[in-house]
Amino acid sequence: MVGGNVAKGSKSKIAAGLLAIFLGGFGIHKFYLGYTTPAVIMLVAGVIGFCGSFLLLPLLLLIATSIVGFIEGIIYLTKSDAEFEQIYVQGTRDWF
Repeated sequence: MVGGNVAKGSKSKIAAGLLAIFLGGFGIHKFYLGYTTPAVIMLVAGVIGFCGSFLLLPLLLLIATSIVGFIEGIIYLTKSDAEFEQIYVQGTRDWF
């Protein structure tokens, strides 16, 4: 936002939250925020879970990453803009 409290070029907490809630099982919100290593971990776990969903263990991987994504999405959306910017955009908090 230009002219507001959030610096130009920053990430939107709404976008990050919605990505986490709807595509969090694949770590898309982590890619959006620039956390590559956790994003790749979630993407690999999500793809293994999605492709091998007929087996119990891979399905549990997908369920686990989806739960993590959902929780992170709720956390992102409940933070103030300033808190979100400080913790997740300027800071380096990879998980929760």
